[in-house]
This record gives sequence, C-alpha cells and structure tokens, in this order.
Amino acid sequence: MNYEDYQHILFERRGPHILWMTLNRPAQLNAADARLHTELVEVWKTVDRDPWVHVVVVTGAGRAFSAGGDLALVENAYRNIEEVTRILDEARDLVYNILHCSKPVVSAINGAAVGAGLVVALLADISIASDRARLADGHVRMGVAAGDHAAIIWPLLCGMAKAKYYLMTSEFVSGEEAERIGLVSLCVPHDQLPDKAMEVATRLATGPRHAIKYTKRALNQWLLQAAPIFDHSLALEMLGFFDEDMMDGVRALREKTEARYTSSAGGE
Repeated sequence: MNYEDYQHILFERRGPHILWMTLNRPAQLNAADARLHTELVEVWKTVDRDPWVHVVVVTGAGRAFSAGGDLALVENAYRNIEEVTRILDEARDLVYNILHCSKPVVSAINGAAVGAGLVVALLADISIASDRARLADGHVRMGVAAGDHAAIIWPLLCGMAKAKYYLMTSEFVSGEEAERIGLVSLCVPHDQLPDKAMEVATRLATGPRHAIKYTKRALNQWLLQAAPIFDHSLALEMLGFFDEDMMDGVRALREKTEARYTSSAGGE
C-alpha cells in the first residue's frame, strides 16, 4: 500500500524527517473497523519503504487514541472460521510488522487506548501518555483470552504480577499509573503531549540513525524471544470466538451493562 491508499490514517510530514500519523475515525473514537485494522497492519511496511522518514509519531484524532476493535467486526467473526483465521493472521502481522519496522516509533497516547490501538501504543519504541489517557486490555471483559500483544510485552514492561492483574481483570490504567509501573515511557500533562512527542521524535530523527536503529533491533530481540508465547496466546484468543462467553461480553459492551458469562452460570 502507498500513503494515498489509506482511508483512516492521516499522514503529515513534519520537521526533520518526522512522519506524524493520526488514526482518523474520531466519531467512533478511532475504533478499528476491518479497514482500519488492515491499515494498522500494513502501514509499518509502507513507512519502512519510505527513505524520507526517519521517525514516526502515531496519535489519535479527537479525544481518543483508539477505543479498540469495532464490535461489528467481532460479531461477524463469531463461529466464522474464515473470518477468525483472517483476524488471527492480521493480529499476528500487526505485532511483527511493528517490531520489524526499522524506523523508531513514538506513540502519543492522547486518550483511551484499547484493543488494536493499545497494541500500537505499547509496542511503539517510546510511548508517551497524556495524563488523560486510559489504557486497558479488554479481551477478558469480552470473553476471550488476552492475545494480541499482551503476552509478548506486558510482563517485560510492568512485571508478571501487574500484568496478570490488569490482563485478567481488564481494569483500566491511568496515564500516571501506567508510567509508575513502567507500562509507558512517560506521562505528561495533556496540553504538553504533542510538543513532548515532537521533542522526542526530533531528538531521534537528528541523532545517529544507525546507532538508534540497531539499538532498537537488539532490544526487540527480548520481545522476539517471546514469539512462541505470543503465538500461543493468539491461538487461545481465537478459540474464544467460538464460545458463547464472547457474545455475552459483546452484548454487555453494547448495552453498557455488567456481563453475565455463560461459563460462569454454574448449574443455573
């Protein structure tokens, strides 16, 4: 894909070879429908091929970074092996394409970050959260295992105890708490977020490109060592698409109520 092929991502060339990338479905809080999900997978290859780009900054339009996956996408995949397989392949490629992108990536997390948006926010090389940001891995709340990026990076970022707590409860993490536990690199006041992201990006873009590139590559080997764990978690997540619990979770999210999961009903 070329830049003009993208429908839900805006691109702006700024400063010293910095590509500013904005997820652009603000009316839907930048939730990833099928199109945006595919674009999030492909964009890292597009960026990597662009010799002008030294650094990428990614943020969200409006008041959210990205409010996760579009529920219609999830519902369409329920017990649909072809769609589940497509989602599995895309979810896997999203993680690996970010990790293999040679350009440094800075995320400017301006609001809620959930689902596919959280993948991008946390797999960025440097993650900067607004003090208004709220992060959550909502997989378990939706009745499926925490696949996507969780198993490959949360234990490394914030330790196993915190990772298990937040992944198994789907509890939200504030920007300040995310910085405190090491889930993000920095947390800054909301009105300072764009300037701080630009400051960091400029430092990277004007620094020794080869040294930065190869430092990123070396450090990402820690993540790639966890690839079998990640692939396993993703397969377990996909099993959930055949479980009634997932639809229980989707209905609760749509109705903004507490979910009653079929698997927890006991003898009722």
